Amino acid sequence: MEKSKFENLQVFQLAEKLADYIWNIVIFWNHLATDTVGKQIIRSADSIGANIAEGSGRYNFQDNLTFVKIARASLYETRYWLRRAYNRKLLTNQQISIINPIVDELSPKLNGYFKYLEREAKK
Repeated sequence: MEKSKFENLQVFQLAEKLADYIWNIVIFWNHLATDTVGKQIIRSADSIGANIAEGSGRYNFQDNLTFVKIARASLYETRYWLRRAYNRKLLTNQQISIINPIVDELSPKLNGYFKYLEREAKK
């Protein structure tokens, strides 16, 4: 399958990396943890990349901006669920030490992508 343009974006690749890493952790949690925090964190993390992809398929910068805003909101939701999971002892310090740098890199890249689209929309 040929790659779409959005798949080459670093911001999209980071979003996928975060979502896949979270998935690979949650699948080992017990039923209660998976059914509560796990499903929420997977949905919010998956939503980041999904909204980047959907926005890029909208063919205009204004619609794309809207979806990048939603992706950013999903990142903030993911941060919330990561805090809940860590405070409930579902994530180890080692897992957090891997997740946090991804989140910390993803946040400014999403903002940068948003600013790029905003500039392009004004042209």
